[in-house]
Amino acid sequence: MLDYVQTRANFSWQSIRDELDGLPDGRGFNIAHEAVDRHAMTKKEHLLALRWLGRNGDIKEYTYRQLHRETNRFANALQSLGVQKGDRLFVLCPRLPELYISALGTLKHRAVFCPLFSAFGPEPIRERLEQGCGRILVTTPRLYEKKVAPIRAQLPQLEFVLLVGEEDSEISGTIDLKHLLDEMSDDYLIGPTSPEDLALLHFTSGTTGKPKGAMHVHDAGVMHYMTGKYALDFQDGDIFWCTADPGWVTGTSYGIISPLLHGVTIIIDESDFDGARWYKILQEQHVTVWYTAPTAIRMLMKLGSGLAHEYSFPKLRFIASVGEPLNPEAVIWGQDTLGLPIHDNWWQSETGGIMIANYPCTDIRPGSMGLPLPGIMAGIVRRTKNGGVEEIHTSDTEGELALQPGWPSMFRGYLNQPERYQNCFCDGWYLTGDLARRDADGYFWFVGRDDDMIKSAGHLIGPFEVESALMEHPAVAEAAVIGVPEATLGEMVKAFVSLQEGYEPDDTLRRELLGYARKRLGSAVAPKEIAFEEKLPHTRSGKIMRRLLKAKETGEELRDTSTLEE
Repeated sequence: MLDYVQTRANFSWQSIRDELDGLPDGRGFNIAHEAVDRHAMTKKEHLLALRWLGRNGDIKEYTYRQLHRETNRFANALQSLGVQKGDRLFVLCPRLPELYISALGTLKHRAVFCPLFSAFGPEPIRERLEQGCGRILVTTPRLYEKKVAPIRAQLPQLEFVLLVGEEDSEISGTIDLKHLLDEMSDDYLIGPTSPEDLALLHFTSGTTGKPKGAMHVHDAGVMHYMTGKYALDFQDGDIFWCTADPGWVTGTSYGIISPLLHGVTIIIDESDFDGARWYKILQEQHVTVWYTAPTAIRMLMKLGSGLAHEYSFPKLRFIASVGEPLNPEAVIWGQDTLGLPIHDNWWQSETGGIMIANYPCTDIRPGSMGLPLPGIMAGIVRRTKNGGVEEIHTSDTEGELALQPGWPSMFRGYLNQPERYQNCFCDGWYLTGDLARRDADGYFWFVGRDDDMIKSAGHLIGPFEVESALMEHPAVAEAAVIGVPEATLGEMVKAFVSLQEGYEPDDTLRRELLGYARKRLGSAVAPKEIAFEEKLPHTRSGKIMRRLLKAKETGEELRDTSTLEE
């Protein structure tokens, strides 16, 4: 994109669809065909699609032709197990090649890919498998024995567990995936796929109640392709590294689908964050486009510029960030330390793809989310007294960020929660729940959440899920969970707990509760701090006032306490 205004004015979704193939013989549109098979049938067949970097120095590589064959074998394995179109396949796995092959093979077979973050504890895993009616699970022996075996009796619908990893696996009630794949043909014909067929199920936490399963269809691939073109500036010959885990929506949409739709090479790193390792990957793998998170950037900043200057990145030409607002200092640090500014962008699990971004062809305003993608109509709205919404046209006025529905990757529903889905829309707008403002030049600026959701290290965490786990401990009478500002994470999960009679609020119990929550929820979701309160604040109707706790914690003014109980 050389000119944002001109591209936006001349944009049409049909022109983007014309750049993709569709299934042969008019059989519809399938993400896996567009991401793998169409490249495997062209001069790109020998181009490297995936390069996997193991934590111990191992490297595995797959060309588009090899990826075509491996995903065909996985699709045939699902066929042999009787897996049907629309069945839900969950993956709980570290960043191993099998994760990526499973995702694409699932889409090829027209089953539904449902990623889980491997740092989840047993309770979030059980909740999502149960709600999603997961019939198949791909995981490792270690994760199965630690996190799935203890809850499997509670999951009667979980019919098949496929184990991946180097070691041979002979665990009762499971299937060794490698042995199964060895028996499969590498020829597979994708069945007719409607653009509206369900393809992806991403669970996102809620402020109350169960996690929400955001449903996305195969047509979402059109959005993944378009945003890769305009927001990430993919070009032929690019080597792309997305640091997000596929257990989260970014790691699926932009760690797998979008770059492969463009026929570029993707780098996969098995290891967790390590500043020196990351710089070495950027240098040695000749990464050209890098997509990461503000938390990771702030962690690199804390290591100092000296470490970065030990490496060079002559091939790197574009850096983007997502997950939470990128502070202006980080944008400037990128320019000063890496020689490139960092381009922030904004989207949600529900939007399925990037909605607002800073582009190579536009000026970056440090701290801004940027400008809407071509084809996306964004606005700032306020709620009206009659239950509707109206758009705010004055600049720099705070309101709720809203989008006009109709883009290809817009979620088609919350699984089994139609009323919750309908409540996201009003008067021709999708209401994001994010507060923002728009300046006089059309740039959007994030202000905060309009609810109690916690954004920690780019992960959206619902307080209810954490509170529910804590309250299962016999010492806990009541719990309230909030996010408090933290320099690296953005927000840190903090719990306030009132105790049952007979328990003393001391450090021993605090450590016990922290360990209990971590075991149940996993490190990504569990609270980092616990404070004891004799009594938690409630409304007159009995609801815990999380915003009062947050206001006291952060020193903010609490504007309305009319519903607070006496």
